[in-house]
Amino acid sequence: MSKFIPLISSGLAGPLGVLHLPRLWQKNSLAAAGKLHADYPGCGLGYDQMVLDGLGINKVEFESYIASAKPTYPQLEAWVLGKNGGSLDQTAVEALNRAIAGYNHDDETRTSILRACNIVDSGKIKDAINLNNLDDWQAFHREVLS
Repeated sequence: MSKFIPLISSGLAGPLGVLHLPRLWQKNSLAAAGKLHADYPGCGLGYDQMVLDGLGINKVEFESYIASAKPTYPQLEAWVLGKNGGSLDQTAVEALNRAIAGYNHDDETRTSILRACNIVDSGKIKDAINLNNLDDWQAFHREVLS
């Protein structure tokens, strides 16, 4: 069975406008199917937990829903809305999105990712979204294309 590296960026939002939620859905869906690459958690402590906390959703309940319902992405968003009384607090979503977009990795993580991608660390790439994208693409190239 193939194991997949998630390639949906944390910088992507679905129709609800929540950054990282599409990636969280993809990772959890792959994990529930036993198809997530071993280097990736289905639901980790960083952006994953930030999104769940920001939406007021329990991690175990989220993982259970994904595993049992195997929802499409629009079905997941409908479930999220249902958990939030039919609407999201847009001020809270904006604050969550700012926190996600504004998060920077520590120097060691940044340097490690850039080194693995053969990119000189000139200090221009600091945000975790872009660094994580580079890390995913490098892993995809290593595991699938080379």
